[in-house]
Amino acid sequence: MQLSPSAHVDTFTRDSLPPSEEWPQLRFDRPELHYPARLNCGVELLDVSAERYGADRPAFRADDGECWSYGELRARVDRIAHVLTGVLGVVPGNRVLLRGPNSPHLAACWLAVMKAGAVAVTVLAAQRAHELRKVCDMGRISHALCDAGALDELEKAEIPGLRLTPFGGDGPGDLLALCESQPDRYEAVRTAADDVAMIAFTSGTTGRPKGCVHFHRDVLAVADTFSAHVLRPTPDDLFAGSPPLGFTFGLGGLVIFPLRAGAAALLGQWNGPEQMLAAVERHRVSVLFTAPTAYRGMLSKLGDASAPAPAGRARPYDISSLRRCVSAGENLPAATYEAWLERTGLRMINGIGATEMLHIFVSAADDDARPGTTGVAVPGFEARVVHRDGDGLLTPVPDGEPGLLAVRGPVGCRYLADPRQREYVCDGWNLTGDTYIRDADGYFRYVARADDMIVSAGYNIAGPEVEEALLRHPAVAEAAVVGRPDERRGQIVVAHVVLREDEGDAAGPGAVTADVLREFVTGQLSPYKCPREFVFADSLPRTPTGKLQRYVLREAGAATAREATGTRSGTGPEAGTGTGAAAEAGSAGRPEPGAQTPDGQPA
Repeated sequence: MQLSPSAHVDTFTRDSLPPSEEWPQLRFDRPELHYPARLNCGVELLDVSAERYGADRPAFRADDGECWSYGELRARVDRIAHVLTGVLGVVPGNRVLLRGPNSPHLAACWLAVMKAGAVAVTVLAAQRAHELRKVCDMGRISHALCDAGALDELEKAEIPGLRLTPFGGDGPGDLLALCESQPDRYEAVRTAADDVAMIAFTSGTTGRPKGCVHFHRDVLAVADTFSAHVLRPTPDDLFAGSPPLGFTFGLGGLVIFPLRAGAAALLGQWNGPEQMLAAVERHRVSVLFTAPTAYRGMLSKLGDASAPAPAGRARPYDISSLRRCVSAGENLPAATYEAWLERTGLRMINGIGATEMLHIFVSAADDDARPGTTGVAVPGFEARVVHRDGDGLLTPVPDGEPGLLAVRGPVGCRYLADPRQREYVCDGWNLTGDTYIRDADGYFRYVARADDMIVSAGYNIAGPEVEEALLRHPAVAEAAVVGRPDERRGQIVVAHVVLREDEGDAAGPGAVTADVLREFVTGQLSPYKCPREFVFADSLPRTPTGKLQRYVLREAGAATAREATGTRSGTGPEAGTGTGAAAEAGSAGRPEPGAQTPDGQPA
């Protein structure tokens, strides 16, 4: 793979790309995907859109009613870019960590990093100190812009050499204060189309983060494929949604897609379906991005069309402004699709994406959508169901039979210095880790995850990472963490724990021990990763060679879930983008104020 001359002074990210023979085959067989050699996606999304659609058009709104036009946003972004390069010493190619809840300021920081030719690494506001240390170490991150309300864990991480600048505070070193003396025009760095624009970190099945590297052209490609051909937004749309900008689902749906279309985005946080419905009503949102769990939660608040208004309201929620509802992050059950259609008259746009692929690559909208299926390959992408043989070669399986989902298009997996590249990319295809069935009409239907990843309310949670946290507790001898099917969240995290002999009798396998472990895990990991149920056992199932048999625990959990819901045998978990002496968790720990899952539920 021949790359263009780079504009980066700091070449770490390009130097850390996998060798070209391990890249997936890229497809640029549509004219809109033929990008020039020099391309800065920040310029394309902001400057070009401002000129094309008008600098006075609204770009970003906050929930409190504050609204920035494209012209105002450009001035703010350019001032931040001046601070980055002129005050903080950022050079093209440096990695800049971005942390905070969804807000216009966070999105402006991301755009400024693009225009400065640096590499954005946006993380979740809920991530803990040791998780942040891993990301900063792997990405060799030198600078961070952090919301003033989310500084604690980043400061606690004590990352050597990190220059940390808060924004939204009132100190003299605050980013917004530094911007006041800066010019409102910035000459963006003329990056190459294949210069690295961002690294999106995600946890793999081992719990070790994987850095997914994406170029400037990739950022535009996901807008020029899924958004342009499936979502089809207009400049008059107002986008909103629950996924954080630290997820590529949120970054695409709330920043990249609206700006590419000259539309506006409402950036804020909504804890639960009632707040989300109220935001849609108050701001007249027309395009909504969230997970199936959130749509189910909103349905419970909407009720039947003939039902009375919810308690405390004079009338039902008015969501008539909605025209597009995108669902991803987990598999969308047919029942949820059909209930939403019946209640609202809107056909959801279901889709599957991956951090490795940046955004959605299989989807369908309007009359092309079919309940119970994810859809078809998005224009610009090719998808098939395959079997992987022992030599790493892929063989297509017949329609109607399950196999691994394989995808290729204008974007693809490029891990940052990670040997797992050879697992995700095989024979030129990206293997998403999902088991699918394709029907005779080319529609893809989700079956299950092909690995041990737990997908709960839109979050990917690696069981081994949670096990590692549990094993740090002195009372825990063994731990196994698996997902159990759950009607509301797709899956919930269940921890099977063996206590040390001297701890079992003293503490007992009751709620107190569960509470202690829950608080212990939440102190180390993001709250959404904390088990919702603890199962205490004398031993864990293992092979004769000592290997943990997680599938035994998953099968037992699935049987328990079927018995609890009356589901017939053979029905798999709903999750999929996707008990012994048990102590049930009332919550996923004690999250920081405002922390929430991608579906808008409290974390």
